[in-house]
Amino acid sequence: MSELINGKLIAEKIKDTIVAEILTFQGKRPNLAIILIGEREDSRLYVALKEKEALKVGIDTHIYRCTDTTPESEIIQMIECLNNDELIDAILVQLPLPDSFDTDKIIKAIDPKKDVDLFHPENLKKLLASCNHEEVLPPVLKAVLIMLNEIKIDLKDKRVCLIANSDVFGKSLAHVLDCRGAKTELMKADDKNLKSKTSKADILISAVGRPHFIKKEMVKKDAVVIDIGITKEKGKVLGDVDFDDVEDKVAFITPVPGGVGPMTIAMLFWNTLEIFKKRL
Repeated sequence: MSELINGKLIAEKIKDTIVAEILTFQGKRPNLAIILIGEREDSRLYVALKEKEALKVGIDTHIYRCTDTTPESEIIQMIECLNNDELIDAILVQLPLPDSFDTDKIIKAIDPKKDVDLFHPENLKKLLASCNHEEVLPPVLKAVLIMLNEIKIDLKDKRVCLIANSDVFGKSLAHVLDCRGAKTELMKADDKNLKSKTSKADILISAVGRPHFIKKEMVKKDAVVIDIGITKEKGKVLGDVDFDDVEDKVAFITPVPGGVGPMTIAMLFWNTLEIFKKRL
């Protein structure tokens, strides 16, 4: 029987630390601007959850809702205003955006110093340029590292198979893992050699958004499995990993929901606090 990596529990500890630190600023609170574009139900739910959880830790949120017919120029103008607003410490654009929008162009409009997700090209360039990651990391990347640390995994010489749709995300996480001694292989979900690679990996990380894509025959015995993929079907949240199928074979596994998701939100707040502290 595998052991759960309880992201929800770890996230609560991190949020408690954030609360304690914010209280030391004697009334000053970090301010996070969240831009929601379009009517995707999952994006609306995620923004509502971030707003609710931010309030609990002492971070003030400012939600800017735009329709999918809002001109892109207006959104960029809004971001430029937020860049110059002294009250706002950090800016988040909820992804994915509707197809009619140029995601890269909108992310580039964010001041890199206020980019809480660290998706701005300047921030990604810095991340990939060295292994000095003492400052903030993209929330999902930091979440993965903390969860592996929580189960006392030494990444040195570990074989990691990372399946990701996004090249930017995949290359960034692979770099961060390799900087810590891992031997990471980045794969696509439709790679013909996928099964032969995943079944030899000490750590398998999946971020493809295909429900129950990872089956028992694809994982190595006693592997660590990190499930980043999230899909909603008929009101249920499903991960990339067929949990029931693989749980008896692996040593550690993240559940969906309750795994990487809560951790990513906690690290979003952590980044917001770190940006706030730099601006004091």
